[in-house]
Amino acid sequence: MSPADVAHNWSFGIFVFGVVFICAFMLFIPRLLGGRDWGRAKNETFESGVVSSGSARMRFSAKFYLVAMFFVIFDVEALFLYAWAVSVRETGWAGFIEVVIFISVLLAGLVYVWKIGALDWSPAQRRKRALQNPAKSET
Repeated sequence: MSPADVAHNWSFGIFVFGVVFICAFMLFIPRLLGGRDWGRAKNETFESGVVSSGSARMRFSAKFYLVAMFFVIFDVEALFLYAWAVSVRETGWAGFIEVVIFISVLLAGLVYVWKIGALDWSPAQRRKRALQNPAKSET
């Protein structure tokens, strides 16, 4: 390795050294400075200073997962639209047509989800839908 190569790559070497130093510091200093006191109260789980009650294996309704999926879908849509809005002048009419198609597909998906009742969360709405379509509710 020539001196020119060393001079060119010195910043990378310092970066690698810094990463290794910070990792070692975060792993070993708490062992030296941390408390070593053990007891029954120290081994109990808590969150935000409140002792937990019940099991961590709670069952959640599928509606919570639906909300999470809808959020991810429409959040990604917002990211794509933001990227398009930044480059709207460069993309021109072709980009506008692509965005209209993109939003149309997402709206069609939203209408489909709405029509099949995935957004009906209250028991009254589900009962009403079951009474309107008795053949679908039996399957």
